[in-house]
Amino acid sequence: MEPTTTDAATGPDRATLDRALLEEAAKKSGLLWVRAEGQPQSRALWHAWHDGAVVVVGDGIEQPLHGLTAGQTAEVTVRSKDKWGRLTAWPAAVTELAPGSDAWLGAVEELKGKRLNAPDTDTIGERWARDCRVLRLAPAGPLTEQPGNMPDASHAATPMPTSATTRQPIPAGLPKLLFKRSR
Repeated sequence: MEPTTTDAATGPDRATLDRALLEEAAKKSGLLWVRAEGQPQSRALWHAWHDGAVVVVGDGIEQPLHGLTAGQTAEVTVRSKDKWGRLTAWPAAVTELAPGSDAWLGAVEELKGKRLNAPDTDTIGERWARDCRVLRLAPAGPLTEQPGNMPDASHAATPMPTSATTRQPIPAGLPKLLFKRSR
C-alpha cells in the first residue's frame, strides 16, 4: 500500500483509513476467503494477523492450500465478524516463510493460538515445520471492495453435485407422539 499522511485540518487520508479497515477486519474475523491467481473459486481459510499481513498454515493434515504458491498474488476477502457478510477485499502478495526463520517463528506463535483441536498441541510447531507450509499474504494494493464500494454480483458458488435431497414432510401422527412423550 502507498505511504500515508495525516493532515491535522483534514484528518487521516483514504489510504490510512483503508489500511485500518483491512487490519481490523483481518484481526477480528476467524475466517477469510482466498482466491489464488488463476483459480476459479475462493477457499475459506483460518488465519492469524501477524506483522502487517495475514498468515496461514496448510497442507499436511492442516487445511489445503490448493493453488497458493510463493511469488504469486491472491485476492483476500474478509467477512464482518458481527454480520458475517463481505466486508472488504484486497490483492495480496504470497510469500512462503522458511521454517525456523524469525518471521516463521513469529507467525507460528500467532497461528498456534488460533488452531482449534490440534492433535499435537505440544509439538505442533515441529509438525508444521516438517509437513506444512506457512504462507504470508501481505496487502499489495488498494482495497478492491469496502463499504460503499461493493460489487453487485452475489459471488455465490454453485453447489457441488450431490444425491442428497431435502427433508420430506413429517408424518401427520408424529406431533401427537412427540407431545405425548413430554407429558
